[in-house]
Amino acid sequence: MSRAIYHKGLTIEYDSKEPLLLIEGQRMGVFFSGGQYQSLEYPAIKAKNLEELAMRIIEHSPEFERRDAVRKEHVAILKKGVAHWNLWRRENPHIRPTLYDLDFRKAGLDMDLSDINFCNADLRNANLDNAILVQANFHETNLGAAKLRGANLQKANFCRTDLYCTDLSNADLTGANLQGTQLSRTKFAGATLIGCTIYGLSAWDLDMGGAIQKDLNIIYRDIKDDSATSGEAKFTNLFVDDIQVAQFIYLLLNNQNFRNVIEVVTSKAVLILGRFTDKRKKTLDAIREELRRRNFVPILFDFEKPANRDLTETVSILAKLSRFVIADLTDAKSIPQELSQIIPFMPNLPVIPIILKGRREYAMFEHWRPYPWVLPVYEYENEVHLISTLPTSIIEPAEEKLLEIREK
Repeated sequence: MSRAIYHKGLTIEYDSKEPLLLIEGQRMGVFFSGGQYQSLEYPAIKAKNLEELAMRIIEHSPEFERRDAVRKEHVAILKKGVAHWNLWRRENPHIRPTLYDLDFRKAGLDMDLSDINFCNADLRNANLDNAILVQANFHETNLGAAKLRGANLQKANFCRTDLYCTDLSNADLTGANLQGTQLSRTKFAGATLIGCTIYGLSAWDLDMGGAIQKDLNIIYRDIKDDSATSGEAKFTNLFVDDIQVAQFIYLLLNNQNFRNVIEVVTSKAVLILGRFTDKRKKTLDAIREELRRRNFVPILFDFEKPANRDLTETVSILAKLSRFVIADLTDAKSIPQELSQIIPFMPNLPVIPIILKGRREYAMFEHWRPYPWVLPVYEYENEVHLISTLPTSIIEPAEEKLLEIREK
């Protein structure tokens, strides 16, 4: 599925390959004919792409006018001020406020909305830039793709709030409650996140450029703690300064299975570098299978595509998690660049270069020979010879070198 987009207060998800179209999670019958997409439910509606088709379906659906009318009613109530709005919310807790696509400033609304109750509201695509929302309640609110740039959100409650693609650039979230919040593609560039509570949130692909993060509090109760049944539950405060690593730290400290996975990876992982051409892939797969058979965790990385910064950084991360590296220099292209990011900077990581007999090493490899953690290049005659000698000519020398490094 592609990422979600919003239109008229509804969520659209689509995949042109199948084709597949979902509106608010409901699958729509679609097909491609005559260069256009069509809908089974609305056969008269056609469009060149699924996004446009979904928008037209929404605007022509029977309930669109009804939802738009409800939205106008709720905006009218909001214009009467925060006190009136909150009273209406208390008297009508069953109603979900419909405020999608609302530009608060253009609508002439008061931008000081401190203490307002937006609990469970639909604020998708809303514009609240520079609004004052101190102690505002956004509990279980959908703020997908909303704009809150430069907003004052001190002590605001975002518990279980949907902040998918929400723009909170330069916003002040000091003391905000972010427990259980869905953060995905959320923009926090230049934002202030100090003293926020963050237990249970999910964080994916965030923009944290220039954000101030400090004293983020993971308040949690140990799952082994059975005192809660007696009303005396004990909670722990765990402070971190990075919202994206908070989940990792919590799992590392409080999940034995997760710790076991980390231990297995760091003690048994072997990174295999090579080219994924038709001729080379078969050999690399054979190495992987043999390592797996010997209780290692092989990580095979594809360098058929040109190396770039992201690939290089990924390889560096994988190398740091590995016990040793096997680098097949046969027909090397991107591998020299990757080894240049591994060998000089990881003195505790044995690197075992291998090459098919009769092939020439790339010239740059001469620079890596003096490093003591780089073993001599092992030449193999063919795949069968390589696998049969893997234990004595590759694994054992790598383990011996690792032991030598650790004893120093």
